[in-house]
Amino acid sequence: MFVVFDIGNVLVRWNPRNLFGKTIADEARMERFLAAALTMDFIALTDIAADFSHAVKERAKAFPEFARELHLFDERWIETLGAPVEENVALLRRLRRAGRPVYGLSNFASVKFAAARRMFDFLNEFDACVISGHVGVVKPDPRIFAILFERVGRRPSELVFVDDSLANVRAAEALGMAAVHYRPEVDLERELALRGALS
Repeated sequence: MFVVFDIGNVLVRWNPRNLFGKTIADEARMERFLAAALTMDFIALTDIAADFSHAVKERAKAFPEFARELHLFDERWIETLGAPVEENVALLRRLRRAGRPVYGLSNFASVKFAAARRMFDFLNEFDACVISGHVGVVKPDPRIFAILFERVGRRPSELVFVDDSLANVRAAEALGMAAVHYRPEVDLERELALRGALS
């Protein structure tokens, strides 16, 4: 079995509050902004937008009250990232040292993924990586998984997918992949061992 890692909140902690907790003094306003203007549906659109800044500019027209904050999401996006999830990065590198291919599958805007790769060297260590911004489709759409299977040359039954989103995990399982719904309390080493991905 070969491991496919999601990135956000599996290998690198990610949360818009990392940025907006510093830039919006009123917590109630921040929560309104996140609930109305910076929704996960909109973020998914930026993950496939050809031009991230244009997508944000158009969103700001729809939410003029939060125009400044939306532009900050583009200009200071790197601050939405937190620290690496060190124990999971260690597993990725352990697999590579053992000679086992390691793959990535993540919803990520192209320009922001390039910035993250400069910040975290382990994001350059995948044997193959499918990024939504590069292929124009986001998880949990089955099409992005089909791209993964073709790119890595493996059957779904040969792969274990690790993702923090239950919807993405369910989509992977429906296609025949083993999957781990990762949360901070999950012992990923144990879960991968149980699925035959760690010796």
